[in-house]
Amino acid sequence: MKTIGVLTSGGDSPGMNAAIRAVVRSAIYNGIKVMGIERGYNGLINGKIKEMNLSSVGDIIHRGGTILKTARCEEFKTEDGRSKALNVLEIFGIEGLVVIGGNGSFKGAQKLSHSGIKTICLPGTIDNDLPYTDYTIGFDTAVNTVLHSVSNIRDTSASHGRASIIEVMGRYCGDIALYAGLAGGAESVIVPEEEYKKEDIFRKLINGRNRGKMHSIIMLAEGIGNAFDLGKEIEEKTGIETKVTVLGHIQRGGSPTAFDRILASKMGAKAIELLIDGASGRAVGMKNNSLIDLDIDEALSQDKQFDKDMYKLTNILSI
Repeated sequence: MKTIGVLTSGGDSPGMNAAIRAVVRSAIYNGIKVMGIERGYNGLINGKIKEMNLSSVGDIIHRGGTILKTARCEEFKTEDGRSKALNVLEIFGIEGLVVIGGNGSFKGAQKLSHSGIKTICLPGTIDNDLPYTDYTIGFDTAVNTVLHSVSNIRDTSASHGRASIIEVMGRYCGDIALYAGLAGGAESVIVPEEEYKKEDIFRKLINGRNRGKMHSIIMLAEGIGNAFDLGKEIEEKTGIETKVTVLGHIQRGGSPTAFDRILASKMGAKAIELLIDGASGRAVGMKNNSLIDLDIDEALSQDKQFDKDMYKLTNILSI
């Protein structure tokens, strides 16, 4: 293999730059030319491609976001769009492609793989919603970003004797809320994977107030109810002033943690190893603290398993 391409697609996540760096430097170390594709599949269709060298990825391991930039591309979902992408890959002599992104990005790589392009996928998403891997690149950083915000909110919440609802990202996956809720000492964690009763939340808040508790944190995953409606209902039912904080895209930014930098570096290097070995249509992940790779079709067909034991622990420790 003489030339490969690398792109980032979908939502950005901290650690993508570390992954790009590992892909580029591992490839060059093995005598392979690397073409950086800007703006994901949209850039691939439109030929936004440039050769990368060692200096292209200098001083980026600590930076959030992605130097290749990212975008979503509806055109790529069509046969005509993919045909354009295949043509561009041929023009630039790109024999293998490393795709860094989430579920939608993997599906795009899956299509290219079925068309004969050697593709390797790296899980880059803060949501941690790809079921085949224990952790995705950016998840750990997002959880720590939430924890920093929880500490700040707790200070002002305690000063005023309030309850605080903190809405975090994750689409239909509650992992950010779960991990940040446990680590941040939340009184309640509301996630899409588990049913909850509002009465239990009201009761816990009242019991906490009766024993002298000065503040309460409720962690809410986006996509499961309306945070502002819940806040109003808490005030009506308990008389406790409740404020809502929607963290939003702040969770996607920031310098990646050491864990995410190391994870991304290992996965990027693994992608090059696989391409050199002639592999295609593979997804790189981590299971039980070890790197794995499996067929993209299999990776996408798995169901996400929610950590019910951790969820139970949050309830035990928040009594």
